[in-house]
Amino acid sequence: MEIGKRKAAQRLISNLFSGLAIIAISLMLVRSYLPTTLEKVLTEGQLRVISRNGPTTYYEGPEGLTGFEYSLVKGFADELGVELVIQDEDSFGRIFNAVGEEQNHLAAAGITVTPTRSKGVKFTRPFMKVKQQLIYNSRQPAPRDILDLMGKDLVVISESSHVERLQELRETYPELTWREEPALEMIELLEMIHKGEADYAIVDSNSYDLNRHAYPRAQTAFDISDAQDLAWAFAHSIDTSLFDAAQAYLDRVEQNGTLATLTDQFYKPIVEVTTGDALLFSYRLEKRLPRWEEGLKEAAAKFDLDWQLLAAISYQESHWNPTAESRTGVRGLMMLTLATASDMGVKDRIDPSQSIYGGAKYFRNLLDRIPARVTGDDRVYMALAAYNVGMGHLEDARVLTEIHGDDPNKWSDVRKHLPLLAKRQYYSQTKHGYARGWEPVAYVKNVRNYHKILAWHSQHEQRRLAVTHGEKTDGQTHLPSETLQPVKSKFSRNSFNTSSLSVL
Repeated sequence: MEIGKRKAAQRLISNLFSGLAIIAISLMLVRSYLPTTLEKVLTEGQLRVISRNGPTTYYEGPEGLTGFEYSLVKGFADELGVELVIQDEDSFGRIFNAVGEEQNHLAAAGITVTPTRSKGVKFTRPFMKVKQQLIYNSRQPAPRDILDLMGKDLVVISESSHVERLQELRETYPELTWREEPALEMIELLEMIHKGEADYAIVDSNSYDLNRHAYPRAQTAFDISDAQDLAWAFAHSIDTSLFDAAQAYLDRVEQNGTLATLTDQFYKPIVEVTTGDALLFSYRLEKRLPRWEEGLKEAAAKFDLDWQLLAAISYQESHWNPTAESRTGVRGLMMLTLATASDMGVKDRIDPSQSIYGGAKYFRNLLDRIPARVTGDDRVYMALAAYNVGMGHLEDARVLTEIHGDDPNKWSDVRKHLPLLAKRQYYSQTKHGYARGWEPVAYVKNVRNYHKILAWHSQHEQRRLAVTHGEKTDGQTHLPSETLQPVKSKFSRNSFNTSSLSVL
């Protein structure tokens, strides 16, 4: 009897192990046929990325979405041959929560690598290093160290790596205090310091480099951290297929120079005309403009434009260099994008005649798209702004202008609100999102200045010729009356009064 029971138990154990072995083998077989994350991305044809609309990540440009980190992750999607899908989140807390959701593949949102964050997500190799910098108003004494921050109004963005750093510092400096703002961008912190609305702020060095020219009184006092890595964030997983592909891609773009090109493209700001720029413009007016003057006049006549204004646009775009190419890939005398060139019927952007024709046609198109209630010089200035930043962002600025009780049909009012497109509290409510809104303001100012110099030069040349051919009577030179007439523009529906221009 005992022997029988023992054999039965042995058979049961044997069957149990056999069953477990079959289950294990089955699981291995099933597992071997489960697609990896990378295979799913390739099959579904989409790379789903969590990001945060803003100046260093992604925003809408004249030709669609752009931005440093957008361009970087778009390159990864293009390499995989899939569509890039951006999911916008407005806080770092939500970004890290979203990384863990199955439908999302990674986060590319200007994320600083910290020990605390590394517990919750897996970071790629870094693509940039930044330092946390203390910002102060240059009209006040510069703080020398952390002790100078005691009892002061120090502002940081909530849920940021800056908060983590301050918490570390508080262990050494227990009296250190700060306030956290959940809905601000670093550019808004710079503005607060520039205007004296806070004593100090902490921003990343890349954000400071990008925006410092817009807020010159916001200066760096000292670094409060060592160099820190910016990287993409993935969920922790035993499946590292997509993560490994991202690592390999980031290695390649650093080695082949793409990363350096993107850094230069997005972190080198547009600056306004200086005295030196004006002198150089005058020199090039003599040396370069004559070669393109006839073409500019012909295109201006065809599209009912002021040729000198068209020349000023061309100089702002390319310095009258027919082979010019910007960091963003626009080319030629009028710096047309591929999309704009195609829309305007331009086949060769570096062909001077085609470029001038396309630029004139495009500017005429923008002028005609400005609402009819915008008249006179205001219409021209807004078309210039749209040439730089895009019609969508211009309309967003006009909406903000009206919301704030100003006149959306007056450039003097709209230009005050364009910079608001760089602030999350405003651009999050607009149709086209973030824009470097200070750039079209500087752009219009520059073109107006160049146009004024051109107009003055033209009148000076007319007077010089009149003096040469005039008759002297009673010791005076008598000029033909038509020579003394002001230079007139050719906007048939919207006069552009050259005499009203001033260096702003």
